[in-house]
Amino acid sequence: MKKIIFSGIKPTGIPTLGSLLGALTHWEGLSSQYNCLYCVVDLHAITIRIDPAVLRENGRNMLAWLIALGLDPEKNILYYQSHVSAHAELSWILNCYTYVGELNRMTQFKDKSAKNTENINSGLYTYPVLQAADILLFQSNLVPIGEDQRQHLEICRDIAERFNKIYGDVFTIPEAFVPPVGARITGLQNPSAKMSKSDEHSNDCIYLSDSSDEIIKKFKRAVTDSDNTIKFSEEKPGISNLLTIYACVTNKKIEECEAEFEGKGYGAFKLAVGEAVAQTLAPFQKEHARLMSDIAELDAIASRGAAKANEMATPTLINVKNVIGFV
Repeated sequence: MKKIIFSGIKPTGIPTLGSLLGALTHWEGLSSQYNCLYCVVDLHAITIRIDPAVLRENGRNMLAWLIALGLDPEKNILYYQSHVSAHAELSWILNCYTYVGELNRMTQFKDKSAKNTENINSGLYTYPVLQAADILLFQSNLVPIGEDQRQHLEICRDIAERFNKIYGDVFTIPEAFVPPVGARITGLQNPSAKMSKSDEHSNDCIYLSDSSDEIIKKFKRAVTDSDNTIKFSEEKPGISNLLTIYACVTNKKIEECEAEFEGKGYGAFKLAVGEAVAQTLAPFQKEHARLMSDIAELDAIASRGAAKANEMATPTLINVKNVIGFV
């Protein structure tokens, strides 16, 4: 049987070019090797206050982007977390097998609390337990993670191992999944940090929904340096980032890109990168617009995905209830 991959995507913003080149493009072909579940984790999204209409729109937008970028709903399970109640039910059970000391060590809780001092809620605190439930519910073998999520996978494994030690082999112990190497895309204004959809500086990110004009303007404003030499180097983080982006979207090697722009100025180079990115994103944007124009079909896709996810989740939840002694 194929191993199971679970990944949750929070609907709190529009995916960026960094997400596309760093991870999303590598997900398309995984369904031939794995059983893949891609969940729009809207339960996780409500740890911050968000307008209901915005949350609903964000959820549909994210689902549409996943499909537009190549995740075939016939080959992958795509659904909303809130449509599978077993996520929340298992989360409560696992809360009772998670120690406060473990949650106190979670660095993301500390970081997010510092940024959101007026709404430090218990959902933010127990966020890692819901993540653990998301993963363990499907007996997931593999979880794609970035370095910032490694601590959450570790606590998930600790919870599963503790539960199994008490009740037997109830949960599969998940492993981190390292997909084919993707490019690490950094911000256009801050090339020392990764491009993030949560960044408050709009010129730092290329959002997948940006128009061609917006994309080109952002690249024209990208931070570079003063020597006007287009070479990949640790000492030139801005230019190196632009070279990486250009190489990815044109399917060229870095050396080819350097040769192409040898003797040319930064202005011409940044314009060329912007135009190449705009051309690459255009078909994805067209497909996303088509999907968002038929909400009924998009919701039907999510409904079919939730039915499949429920079918996979039910045996695990029933077994958990049985072993802990529920009537």
